[in-house]
Amino acid sequence: MSRQTVKSTAHAFKSQATKALKNASLQKALARTKSHFIDKRREAVKALPEFDTLRQCAREIKEDTLAHLDFYLEHFEKQVVASGGQLHWADTPQAACEHIVSICQTAKAQRVTKGKSMISEEIALNSALEKAGFEVIETDLGEYIIQLAKEPPSHIIAPAVHKTREQVADLFHQHHQKEGLTKRLTDIPGLVNEARQVLRAKFLSADVGITGANFLIAQTGSTVIVTNEGNGDLTNTLPRVHIVVASIEKVVPTLEDATTLLRLLARSATGQEITSYTTFSTGPRRQNDLDGPEAFHVVLVDNGRSEMLGNEFHDMLRCIRCGACLNHCPVYGAVGGHAYGWVYPGPMGAVLTPLMLGLKEARNLPNASTLCGRCEEVCPMQIPLPKLLRHHRVREYQTKLSPARGRWALKLWAFFAKRPRLYHRFAAMKIRFLGKLANRRGRFRYLPFAGGWTKARDMPAPQGETFMEAWKKQSKKN
Repeated sequence: MSRQTVKSTAHAFKSQATKALKNASLQKALARTKSHFIDKRREAVKALPEFDTLRQCAREIKEDTLAHLDFYLEHFEKQVVASGGQLHWADTPQAACEHIVSICQTAKAQRVTKGKSMISEEIALNSALEKAGFEVIETDLGEYIIQLAKEPPSHIIAPAVHKTREQVADLFHQHHQKEGLTKRLTDIPGLVNEARQVLRAKFLSADVGITGANFLIAQTGSTVIVTNEGNGDLTNTLPRVHIVVASIEKVVPTLEDATTLLRLLARSATGQEITSYTTFSTGPRRQNDLDGPEAFHVVLVDNGRSEMLGNEFHDMLRCIRCGACLNHCPVYGAVGGHAYGWVYPGPMGAVLTPLMLGLKEARNLPNASTLCGRCEEVCPMQIPLPKLLRHHRVREYQTKLSPARGRWALKLWAFFAKRPRLYHRFAAMKIRFLGKLANRRGRFRYLPFAGGWTKARDMPAPQGETFMEAWKKQSKKN
């Protein structure tokens, strides 16, 4: 089966980005939150002098784990079984969904509650469960909002960041009247309390709870989730069955390794020292436990990740899904997540989506970047995202997926770039020509081959000489 299990519109990034730029409510929502994540992270990092040392340590932990991934995964499986749980391996999204649906059917479940999980979005789990006849309720507030709106998440840690308060109020007023809540509330505490009233009954009556995992600990067979709402705890302790779905690269060797990564995760994601709830789950309820599930299952998903081991995209397997690269990306900040057309947006999505859906489907995403380097600068795991985006661009060129005109332009540029003297002479001629063409205006309102730029802004005209010419003149004076 193809890995493309979630309907993708990644091929339409350009048109979707254009619509996003014209969407007034989206721009209002993005403007409201853009600086929030950046400022909070900056302050959190500033308060931790050893942050860069921790980054290097975390990188070494992940690289050692990836170098022996089969060993740690097998050890994790042994510990899960030893603690009374069951582990299921899934090469594809379809296999993962089949395992989870089968577990729910065996449990004779009717209602399923879910914590926030990007891997469940990746495998289209909600669709599979609903098709099998189960009622599925997202319990993270952001995920619950977009479930009501019938939309995918637009951010990996803040799924409803694209929604304004007024839009949320409209959604709650529309959907909660059947729960007896007929008053339209607009204040944030009131909206949160209304969601709590609706969801509490769902938690108490759920048969199965499904969560993701931020980390899997090989040493103990434990899974770890971080939340700020407590919905994760209610999802994994109240239902009879707890299912954890996670991708294979989430495993780390020891509890100490997990705590090192946790010190980076919250600071990079939300600017907190640690999230409000950090929950470790190890197997089903024991005889003397006060709460917990009767059955504990872990579904580990590959979906192409093993193919990334050791190739040019290997570094991407260190990602801990903090969202820092999204928060600092000027492109994501301008168009939001839905423009990217699939589960993972921003720089990390521009790397992952072509790997999971194919470069032909998602070739626009690696090109939707200025390669400014902010994403790499803030990444807690030191992932060289601009380099990985360039790898996709190289593949696109080599496989002739890019437009012929662009390939010919690159060939022409490469011809001159390999001949420095010719390059400098041609550049000097071109700059003088453009300078004269601009005349006294000093700018161009339109230029052939630069229409995308001049459509929204003027192009400054060259000043009559190249940098090398100016540098040589200055050197002679000195």
